[in-house]
Amino acid sequence: MAWETSGWQTVERDSANAVLVQESQRAFMSRVHGWMFGGLMLTGIMALATVSNASLMQAVLSWRLPLLLVQLGAVFALSFLAPRLSGPVAAVMFLGYSALTGMTLSIFFLVYTAGSIAQAFFLSAGVYGAMAIYGTVTKKDLSSWATFLFMGLVGIVLAGVVNLFLRSDGLSFVSACAAVLVFAGLTAYDNQKLREMHAGTGFSSAATVSIVGALVLYLDFINLFIAILRLLGKRR
Repeated sequence: MAWETSGWQTVERDSANAVLVQESQRAFMSRVHGWMFGGLMLTGIMALATVSNASLMQAVLSWRLPLLLVQLGAVFALSFLAPRLSGPVAAVMFLGYSALTGMTLSIFFLVYTAGSIAQAFFLSAGVYGAMAIYGTVTKKDLSSWATFLFMGLVGIVLAGVVNLFLRSDGLSFVSACAAVLVFAGLTAYDNQKLREMHAGTGFSSAATVSIVGALVLYLDFINLFIAILRLLGKRR
């Protein structure tokens, strides 16, 4: 009888621990998506503010390359220095990066119609939502996707570099299609892997961990949006 009681208590304890883990992961992903959506909102506001201000728009056009380099530096800084950053510093860096991205993306308003940009955004939101849910609920380990997604990402970058010289509409179309597939896949993959990352930190509730996760998903969404806009956007 004592053994049965002990066994039952062990089962109850394991069940309680599983519930606590699920709640911790749910709270973590809610914080991650909260930061991500906040970043996207700031990006949209800055894009509209920039395109509405002629002098600011001209400054962005003149300094586009330096701004892109600053963006790249911010991504690497957040990704690699995160363990040594405080929550407020990481938050400021992420929001600064989001605002800067909005300024550089404002150029799309000069190339595409506002309606097609809105259409691409809502379509991206739908694709992102579907793949994020899949990455959350699937029991399949998506680690096997990593090699395919990485190779696809390398191929997209190389195709983009080559097309700077070729100016081929066909290559641009193919690379945009590939980008949609790759970043849709990365959305599911990263949503699953972020839970594993959270577990690896001992289920840390540190703000920095949430912000790094938000940056990963933010980049997935932005790149998915750009790819869809390239495919479906109506030029002015």
